[in-house]
Amino acid sequence: MSGNVEAFTLLSFVVVIIVLRTVVRLRSVGLRGLHLDDYLMPIAAILCIVDLIAAIYVVTGANGLSNSYMTDEERAALSPDSQEYAHRVLGSKIQVFGWTLYAASLWLIKACVAIFYSRLTANLARLQIRVYIAYAFIGGTWVITTCLLLFGCRPMSKYWQINPDPGICQPTNSKLYVLSVMIPDILTDVYLLSIPLPVRHSEQLLWAVNISLKKKISLTLLFSGVIFVIVAAIIRGVVILNSGPEGAVSGSEWAIREEFVSIVVSNLPILHSPIRTFCNKIGLSALFSTHNTSNATPFEGRTIGGGGGGGYPLRRSKKDPNGTVAWGSDEQILCENGAQNPGKDIVVGREIAVESEAGSVRGPTGWSASAASDWNTQPASRGG
Repeated sequence: MSGNVEAFTLLSFVVVIIVLRTVVRLRSVGLRGLHLDDYLMPIAAILCIVDLIAAIYVVTGANGLSNSYMTDEERAALSPDSQEYAHRVLGSKIQVFGWTLYAASLWLIKACVAIFYSRLTANLARLQIRVYIAYAFIGGTWVITTCLLLFGCRPMSKYWQINPDPGICQPTNSKLYVLSVMIPDILTDVYLLSIPLPVRHSEQLLWAVNISLKKKISLTLLFSGVIFVIVAAIIRGVVILNSGPEGAVSGSEWAIREEFVSIVVSNLPILHSPIRTFCNKIGLSALFSTHNTSNATPFEGRTIGGGGGGGYPLRRSKKDPNGTVAWGSDEQILCENGAQNPGKDIVVGREIAVESEAGSVRGPTGWSASAASDWNTQPASRGG
């Protein structure tokens, strides 16, 4: 019962997060400005909810039974016409369905993270290549994982076979299932984590942009939330394989935790603005305030999108009373310094300007957008 309460609580938070994300994105970029990840994330949340319902139905509809944890004598003695036999077959089929949903939801969340990175690295060629690799890695591992889950045992009916013993074709505690999901899950998470974190100073997303060290550390900790996702995946696999008949229930609980944390971590950068507003209301504005006193060259006359006359001219950005330039939207969290380096490595793409929230940015084609201070930054002067 306590496990169900926890699961429903976590999934309630998932619904709130997805709704809040959608509202923030609609207010920021409008319906026409939504991107693929804005549609995939709600689908991932729906899959999480259906996965939970399937796990509950194993208990309520199949009495928690499956074709696992039976001796050869018990298998031989169980009549195919008995209610227990029907429950075990049903429970095994739901387990196959649940594992497939679990993998699909996690990989959809990974795809959303990769799409988000793609927008952040719009004009950083080296990082864009790494994001493209992430797309291929995520897509390939999902196809492999799904094929192993559905077709690892042939015929497929072995997944709910009672007698004789189906061996590894027992979805409740199958090493095939655990390893075919856990290993690619961890590998893809590690690769996604490596994209923004500082391995080489000059090529990493968080260290290739002009924001304060405090914010870089905060974002590093934010993205590092995926470490808990990795730990949860490992714990889930170990629990399933080593906890006997209770392993399936404990594994389902850890699956919900992993899905919940994955959704939270992947949506926090986009939800920064409402979180900041809430913290300001409860007196925690110091968590987000930074004051940069350096004398900066105004943005007026600069360009976005590259040198050589190919960029978009910028008007002066909105400033707060302290002279801090205000920027907004999820894509702008990490991408401020490109506008101060025309003709060099540019990090702010056209989409970033379009997706701002209050203020004014206008290009020659007539589009305009506003900017809000999700991350208050001041352009730093650079030589050359």
